[in-house]
Amino acid sequence: MINYIKGTITEINPTSVTIETGGIGYFINISVNTFSKLDSKSESKILVHEVIREDAHQLFGFADKEERDIFRLLISVTGIGANTARMMLSSLTPGEVEKAIMESNVNVLKSVKGIGLKTAQRVIVDLKDKVGKQSATGEIFTFADNTKREEALSALVMLGFAKSAVSKVLEKIIRDEKNLTVEDLIKRALKNL
Repeated sequence: MINYIKGTITEINPTSVTIETGGIGYFINISVNTFSKLDSKSESKILVHEVIREDAHQLFGFADKEERDIFRLLISVTGIGANTARMMLSSLTPGEVEKAIMESNVNVLKSVKGIGLKTAQRVIVDLKDKVGKQSATGEIFTFADNTKREEALSALVMLGFAKSAVSKVLEKIIRDEKNLTVEDLIKRALKNL
């Protein structure tokens, strides 16, 4: 699996970029958001997501990790393929997609070409818990906090702890202290379980 490609931008337009590295030119599909961040550069490091099918091998590129993470969540939803997710990230910023999901704002998601009511609802239902969670205090955990929380939750459940108990403990820890690593989260949770 390719994580990123770093090299010289030989060709760029709002939907794709060609990056040359080691004498090979990689054609990478991009969103308008990524295009706006790369447009004035001659060299760049692009984070990549590979889509490998029987009939095609495609690369999708992102200027930052947040956009790639949202892209990967979107393609995990039934009915949303890589091109639809790219269309969503061309119409909305990753932050706007995240906010629309957290606030259950179907209309924002429906405003994207090719996204109907049922698909928008499915995106919200499938991703609301993964993107962010409103805590009892009204704070919204950031996407990074939620990813760390999910990793810690998974590890602790594998160790044999009840998912509901672990979830409550992790939320309290994240609410009290934001910048913990996954390892720190697990260690603190173990002390409280």
